[in-house]
Amino acid sequence: MRYPDSIEKLIHKFSLLPGVGKKTAARYAYFIIENDKHFALDFCEKIIEVKDKVRLCKTCFALAEDDECSICKSRGHEVICVAAYPKDVAVLEKAGFRGVYHILGGCLSPLEGRGIEDIRIKELLRRVVDSTKEIIVALNPDIEGDATALYLAKLIKPFDIKVTRLATGISMGSDIEYADEVTLSRAISQRINL
Repeated sequence: MRYPDSIEKLIHKFSLLPGVGKKTAARYAYFIIENDKHFALDFCEKIIEVKDKVRLCKTCFALAEDDECSICKSRGHEVICVAAYPKDVAVLEKAGFRGVYHILGGCLSPLEGRGIEDIRIKELLRRVVDSTKEIIVALNPDIEGDATALYLAKLIKPFDIKVTRLATGISMGSDIEYADEVTLSRAISQRINL
């Protein structure tokens, strides 16, 4: 069945979202159609508001509405948890981590053309101060995550700071964002030295 052009365009836009196929996109489109215009306008306003207000924290590069996120403002910097992407922060927070974060913006991946200069390693090294006691590397347990973790451990060793990695419990090749709270909490509590 061919939908009217405006519905086809809306379905296409929804299908661009991660994990949304054509059928789910069509359900989303019908949901918008079935609700009143005020709902659609409010929905659009919320998307624009997020695009206007949300930026990266100048300290840790997590998502924030101010120059610095609430976590960096309110917590000590003795333990820094290094993650690949801002979305990882919510999962680690839910699992109970209560230190601060540093978001690299990805992992080393020569096959994708992402090298040392393409992720925020220099910024992490600038953050390491006398009060820093431990760096927890919370990267996905895959080839890119492992390579990045080993590289970071090598760079941080001269600072005489403990460098740990999340313990096993997260299966190889999976993404941190899909791990359940219990598994991720166990991985944080059983992290290992690099």
